[in-house]
This record gives sequence, C-alpha cells and structure tokens, in this order.
Amino acid sequence: MIEILNSIIPYVTGLWALPWILIGFIITLLLSRVFGSNKVDNAMKKIGLILLFIFVPLLLFRVFLDVDFGENEILFSIFCFIIIGFMYFLSYLLAKLNANNMNLKGSSKRHFIKTVLTNQGRSTAFVGSAMLAISEWQIPAAINMSIGAIFLFAIIPYILSHSHKKNKISEKHVLPWYLKLFPWYLLSFAITSVLFHGTTGIYLKDLGDAGIIFKFFTAITVPAALYYVGASIHPRDLKINEMKKLFNLRHKIRYHLLWVRNIFFITTVITPLLISLILSILLMLDFIIKEWFAVLIINSILPITSTNMFLVPYGIDKKVTALSITWTTIVCVPIVVLLITILRKYLV
Repeated sequence: MIEILNSIIPYVTGLWALPWILIGFIITLLLSRVFGSNKVDNAMKKIGLILLFIFVPLLLFRVFLDVDFGENEILFSIFCFIIIGFMYFLSYLLAKLNANNMNLKGSSKRHFIKTVLTNQGRSTAFVGSAMLAISEWQIPAAINMSIGAIFLFAIIPYILSHSHKKNKISEKHVLPWYLKLFPWYLLSFAITSVLFHGTTGIYLKDLGDAGIIFKFFTAITVPAALYYVGASIHPRDLKINEMKKLFNLRHKIRYHLLWVRNIFFITTVITPLLISLILSILLMLDFIIKEWFAVLIINSILPITSTNMFLVPYGIDKKVTALSITWTTIVCVPIVVLLITILRKYLV
C-alpha cells in the first residue's frame, strides 16, 4: 500500500497536476447540463471552502515541517509582504488613472477603483500551489501563499469596509466570519509546524509510513485545487465575439468589457512586466536569490483568484470580476506552465 502511494505521488504534483484544470472544466460542464448550473456552482463553493480550510492548511503544515525556519525565511516574508503590497498599490494607482481617462465620477469611479484593486488578488492557493511540488520553491511559495491570504481576506476587506463607511454606504453584507478568520487560521498551521519542527527536530521522513500517507493526502490538494479552477470557468463567458473585443484595442467597448480590459492589462501585462524588471535588477545585484525570483515572478502572472467573488458584497462589480477571473485563467495558466518549465530548468 505504501509503495503504491509513493508511486502515485509524483503524478499528482507539479506540472502533472495541471490537466486537472481541463478535467474540472469538462466535468463541471457535463454536471451543469444534468443538474443545472446553480446547483453545481453552489456545490463548488462548498468544495472551495473545504479546500481552503482543510487541504491547503495541512499542505502548508507538511511543507513547513521540512524546513529550518531562519533568517532567510524571515527576510523573504518581509520582502514578499512588500512585493504583494506594491502590486496592490500599483493597481490602485492605475485604476485611478484609468478612471480619469474614462471620465468616471463619484460612485462609479469608486466602484471601478475598488473592483480593480480587489482583482489584483491572485490564485496563490489554487494555481500557485503547483509550485509546492518543486522542492527548491516550496518554502517561498508557501510563505507567499500565506501572505497573499492575509492581503486577500484581511487587508483588502478592511480597505473596502473602510470605503463603505467613509462614503456612508449601508453595509448589510460583510465577509463571513470564517473567511475573516481564514488568514490567521492558515498562518497558525505554518507557525505550529515551524514550532513543532524547531522543538522536536522531526522531519516528515522521520514519521515513516504515517509520513508517506500524510504526504499523499496533502499532495492531492494540488490537483483538487486545479480542478476547482477549471470548474470556476463558465462556458457562458467564453464568447468569441467578446474575446475579440477584449483584445482588439482599436475596438471601442463600454462598461463591463472596458473594465475587464483594464483589469486584464493591469494584472497580466503591466504588473508582471514591472515586477519582472524590479526583480531582475535585484537578482543581478545579488539582493535576492534565484528561488525568490522564480516564485515571485510566477506569482505576478497568476490568474485572478475566484475567491474574489466572496468580496462582491463590499461593493465590487460582480460581472466584471467573474469575467476577469475567467479570462485571466485562460490566458495566464499556459503562461504559468511555461514559466515553471523554463525557470525550473535554468534556476533550479
């Protein structure tokens, strides 16, 4: 039994897990035809929460169990916080610039800026989890995932909530308490693992057969998360005419598609290029190591996370967010696969 699990693990990790995006899309499409899209969507939301609260935290616990958390990891945590914070700040500045160019005023302008700001949040827990299969990248990828969760479910909701109160908007619906708790809940698994390893000196391999079973259980988090990503892509959003309008800069479009186009270029073109430039300079100057460079470059081009839909009650546009998630997933996942392949070859 243990030998079977050991032989399966390599095929449910890393790039081998990426086809589960397509599998998730196809199966969900078939299930929607049978049971209806609403029932399937509701079921997928529950599955997403199970992944977030059970599988992802245990995966982080397993990753941090094999590391001696020291000065290097602390420095990366600080640097990662700065980079992610810069990404959000960049989206805010570009949102204000685009809003002025579109002559948006008052509530429409605030609505647009909040939508753009929120959709800088990336799929670190789902698509980004593929990097955890590469041993050299595991720790920085896990740290990035944890800090990304703090921004997504703590810092950004606070900013959106503050905006509600500042503009005297009634806030009847807020982020559910369990999602407010999530970043600290996730962080507790990482801290517990670090403390446990630090005080006992135990690595995963020291747990014997139990360690192999635990590794297998947490390894299936990656294909399950990627299945969820595929299931989140709605065929109704995949309209060829809208795609042509979105990518044809000469074609004049309005409202939803115009907003989606702005978000798309901010998240998949401007942000990755600027982050790549900054990190390349820092790498050449030996201010950062190649593992940091690889993880942060890939995270800068990850698709927008589907969990942004939980933030819709804070005043972001639902349709724009859904379309942005769909199109960045379709475009960014192949780029992420290519980057992982290239950077793994030259930087590992």
